[in-house]
Amino acid sequence: MQDTLRPNRWSQLLAWAIASLFILGFFFSRIGTWTGPISGVWFVGTQKPRRGFLWMLAFYFIPSLLIGWRKFPLSGPGPAFHYLGMTLLVSVLGILPFTFHRLVSPRLPGLLSTLPFPLAVVAFKILISPPLHIAAAPSATIPLFLISWFAATLIWMWNREFKTARIALAALPFAAAYALAAYGFFHRLNAALLPASLPIATAFAWVCLAGAIALSIFAILNAGKHLTWAERPQTVALLQSPATGNPLHVVTEGGRETLLSSSGERFPIRNGIPTFLKPEDLTGDNGKYNHLYQVIGGFYDDTQRIFIALKGFNRDAYFRSYMSLLEVKPGDSVLETSVGTGLNFKYLPRSVKLSGLDLSPEMLVNCQANLRRWEMNADLYLGNAESLPFTDSSFDVVFHVGGINFFNDRAKAIREMIRVAKPGSLLLIADETEKHVKGVYEKGPGGYLYKNRKAPVSAPVDLVPPEMLEIHLEIGRTGEWYMLTFRKPLQALE
Repeated sequence: MQDTLRPNRWSQLLAWAIASLFILGFFFSRIGTWTGPISGVWFVGTQKPRRGFLWMLAFYFIPSLLIGWRKFPLSGPGPAFHYLGMTLLVSVLGILPFTFHRLVSPRLPGLLSTLPFPLAVVAFKILISPPLHIAAAPSATIPLFLISWFAATLIWMWNREFKTARIALAALPFAAAYALAAYGFFHRLNAALLPASLPIATAFAWVCLAGAIALSIFAILNAGKHLTWAERPQTVALLQSPATGNPLHVVTEGGRETLLSSSGERFPIRNGIPTFLKPEDLTGDNGKYNHLYQVIGGFYDDTQRIFIALKGFNRDAYFRSYMSLLEVKPGDSVLETSVGTGLNFKYLPRSVKLSGLDLSPEMLVNCQANLRRWEMNADLYLGNAESLPFTDSSFDVVFHVGGINFFNDRAKAIREMIRVAKPGSLLLIADETEKHVKGVYEKGPGGYLYKNRKAPVSAPVDLVPPEMLEIHLEIGRTGEWYMLTFRKPLQALE
């Protein structure tokens, strides 16, 4: 099994070449013309709309001031404020197409979801810029559309790991070549021809604006209806208060669902996710690392994916190296604690009933997005893995991958996993070793969170109750990952 995790040097070289191309885009405008929109569409897509807008505004506005500092007027406050205002306005207009794409694209099907960005880019650039006396070249309308569409399409395919839409994948090189040819052709137009091309460019911009409005309306109407918790009685029957163990039922108040216990405990359901968190759940290490995941949740998947690619590993083989240890049968009910963005769900049979719990709202939001992208369903819960909101023996399969190293109470989390697993179930706990934490986490941007720890991380073999059967610990081939499995007895031992 571990032999499948050998690095592929050609894949590694390709990953480094692509990464280098994006770095060069910051220094060479011809490359940045292509890599800039790709990076922008990707980044905004990983963030909540408001946060993505503000971060992009900072990325646009601050460099614009630094690059154009020689143009800053020193003659008085009036010209200075005018210069700052116009720079800010140009930055906002450059960001709005990205934000528009972020809001509309997730609600559109297939390749249609790639169109909001290029349509908005052309509409904002050609129709809004001239009245505000911002330079805009009508002759660049079509190449602007094609480059923007290329960026949106590439990110759309990246999000689907280039494994779906084979027709689109085959058409992508053609679209890129066409965009490149159009870009070169339009930039070689004689200046005398520009006035003649102006009406065509303006008409195309109006078509783009109409298309953007039409897609917005379609996205609003295509929001879809989600299954309410009142329509899931069998699932609700497995829930209980994590504090008292009292059973729960669904009530609807003011159009919103809430889980209510017989003792009056209330657990709100927000965006389809029941919330079981208490303030004390976010203290100590739980609170510290939850804050980290709230910040990185949007691009957690992609950074992991890029990291694996730069090391030359096959991502699917990496995940299957531990997921293959599970004993999953068709129709099983499966729970993952600390589910994160749900990446492990892709490696389970489509016929199983999935449930996932996590401490981070940001991670669960991205898990929902992934499930929509993969056309999968799962019941998600916001809660603490140390106090699971499920009745005893609720799930055929229970597993945990990543996170337990830094729980407040690892022993309690393991006991909770055992409690909610059915007798005879094989449980899995996997996480990074001290080698990985010191070599990667401590050297990363958030490395200060992992330094000065009381003790090095270790596989929690000693925390598994002695009555468990078939306790087995396996260390990954690189020594950076451990996989601990054990079986819950069919009957409680006296």
